[in-house]
Amino acid sequence: MTWLSSFRSSQRFATTLTAVVTAVSASTFASAQTPVKPAKVKDPEAETRVSSEQMTGRPDREIILERDVEIIRGETTLNADHATYWIAEDEVEASGNVRMSRFGDRYTGDKMRFKMDEGTGYVTNPTYHMLGNNGQGQAERIDFEAEDRALITQGTYSTCEGPDPDWYLKSNTMHLDTGKDVGTAGTTMIYFKDVPILGTPYMSFPLSNARKSGILAPTMGSTNTGGFELLVPYYWNIAPNRDLTLFPKYITRRGFQLGADARYLDRDYAGETKVEFLPNDTQTKTNRYSIASTHNQRLSQQASFGWNVKAASDNNYAIDFSRNLATSTERLLLRDLHFNYAGNFWNATARATNYQVLQDVLAPITRPYDRLPQLTLQAGRQDVNGFDWATTVEATRFWHPDLVRGERYVLNPSISYPIVRPSYFVTPKVSLNAASYSVQDPLTRTNSSYSRSLPTFSLDSGLIFERETSIFGEAATQTLEPRLFYVKTPYRNQTNPIFDSAEADLSFAQIFSENRFIGNDRISNANQLTTALVSRYIEQSGAERLRVALAQRFYFEDQKVTLPGVVAQGDSKSDILTSGTLRISNALSTEGNLQYSASQKAVSRGNASVSWRPEPKKVLNLAYRVDVPNALRQVDVSGQWPLGDRWYGVGRMNYSLANDYATRPGYSQLAAPPKQGLSEGLLGLEYKADCWIFRVVAQRIPTATGQATTSLFFQLELSGLTKLGSDPMEALRTNIPGYQVINTPSNINY
Repeated sequence: MTWLSSFRSSQRFATTLTAVVTAVSASTFASAQTPVKPAKVKDPEAETRVSSEQMTGRPDREIILERDVEIIRGETTLNADHATYWIAEDEVEASGNVRMSRFGDRYTGDKMRFKMDEGTGYVTNPTYHMLGNNGQGQAERIDFEAEDRALITQGTYSTCEGPDPDWYLKSNTMHLDTGKDVGTAGTTMIYFKDVPILGTPYMSFPLSNARKSGILAPTMGSTNTGGFELLVPYYWNIAPNRDLTLFPKYITRRGFQLGADARYLDRDYAGETKVEFLPNDTQTKTNRYSIASTHNQRLSQQASFGWNVKAASDNNYAIDFSRNLATSTERLLLRDLHFNYAGNFWNATARATNYQVLQDVLAPITRPYDRLPQLTLQAGRQDVNGFDWATTVEATRFWHPDLVRGERYVLNPSISYPIVRPSYFVTPKVSLNAASYSVQDPLTRTNSSYSRSLPTFSLDSGLIFERETSIFGEAATQTLEPRLFYVKTPYRNQTNPIFDSAEADLSFAQIFSENRFIGNDRISNANQLTTALVSRYIEQSGAERLRVALAQRFYFEDQKVTLPGVVAQGDSKSDILTSGTLRISNALSTEGNLQYSASQKAVSRGNASVSWRPEPKKVLNLAYRVDVPNALRQVDVSGQWPLGDRWYGVGRMNYSLANDYATRPGYSQLAAPPKQGLSEGLLGLEYKADCWIFRVVAQRIPTATGQATTSLFFQLELSGLTKLGSDPMEALRTNIPGYQVINTPSNINY
């Protein structure tokens, strides 16, 4: 009896019989783009293994399988109650409890016909589950058109677990392309809690986190300046290193606004250009626009150029259309074009710069000078026989439509001899600041010239003491770091115009500088000594647990050099600066800074803050700030905290307190003190379900003197599909230090 005849005569086996059949495959799988997917690499030499409780047929042509059928070829496993397998075609027809697993994706159905080598076929009344993005659903039929393409007829799609998902989309036809990680659907309705919330004749959606072209979800919101807003953006993924987003927006009180944002990134260049245009604003009856463009280009290893250009149609554009504090209060729009060339120890820069001023009629500002152009050469070397040297040469043409204009030439060489040892350092330094001016007065049409040359000697020195100790029961190293910084600069009468200079605010960075002015138009006379003391507690891990610092500057002669209209100060010492940071625990940290006026015997500036972050997505921040010169006293509270099962609260309040600083000495008449009350505010709720997130956030930001913009954000995020509503994420990250996206894994921190 042959093996074949024996096989035919047998009708039932007590145990599973496995037959191994070799099938021919002519193609391979492409690698999946999503990292969590297994690589779809097809083995052309893979064998097809079949098993069941009962087999009949011809093993060289057709095998009929009954009960507990299992067919395996490479990464594909098919199970069913009944199946017929055609050996030459490597094709299966299965019925009854059909289940298939293919590269981690799972399918079930009533009936399936499938070519094991090609990955083509169909399944009726199926359910499916995709490994890469947890996409799942059910349908009347799925047609496997290729190894990574499927057509779903009268089906659903969701990333929610279970047979009754919180949200799903339902479409007459869907194409899922796992090779491109893109799904497309015909006439589609999106359901949330079984209620239809959005319908569309066509849509596309991602099957992974990869970027893709297509219409993005509509964004809706409301502001007090524009009313209801509807934005329907289109994203074009031009290439892996460049894209374009078009964002047409309808604003009920203003009209139809068009916008575009283009980004590009390459080895030798990168940039972004964003344009907005609103024709015939219904409130102002004018065309309104804004432009923001940046570009950086490397021409060679030594040469590069770039630009940073901003423009707006009118003074109120940022007030009416910006949705964050940084842009809504921006008053100076920079236009800068620069070229740079670098050598081994030097670099040269040529640039042209001017500004567009967005004026606030209640608090006007003076337009800065244009630099047309500015040429700068910087050179320097370190440790040349123990010496460090540097020099800066600058030539600038300053232009202003109303004020004195002209050219300024500056030469600033310096040489120092650092002596650095483990326990101390001493750095003597000599420098020269020479400048020449040639100016013209457009009102009187007169020309003038000025020149000055000022040498400066400085001596920076410090000691470093260490001792082993402990803090909060933990071993630590305590340091004691006294520092002395002496500066000597002779007095020169300086009557040249002010092009780009101002007096710097006192700070720990400025108190160790040689000039109390920023810019080159004024060089302060100096015969002064700065004293400072710093102590730190450093843990064995290297983390800084505690840091305290104290500094003050002593003047041995009067400060005679001033800005126009400013009275010279005769103080013998500066304000006292103190600073401290303390990490009480891994969750709790504090920071404080104080500027105390010894002459006024009062605090001039100060701030203190505490931050508590006991767990991921739990953060509370409290800060207090006082600024007498600007008549400012504020309390700032912000946080993110779980309120209950799946609910999170987010908020921030920046409140200006009442004060009488405007009547005290030191108050700047140029400052406009804020009114008592809420300066900035944000309040919102977030709800996190297994496969969706809901957010509602209200925000108030100041936009001009006595004016503010309020915005209301509603967002429904359907995980793995889209975000519906308006996006509050930028507002949350900006206003709440330590904020974490609530669907971020807890072991990931921002």
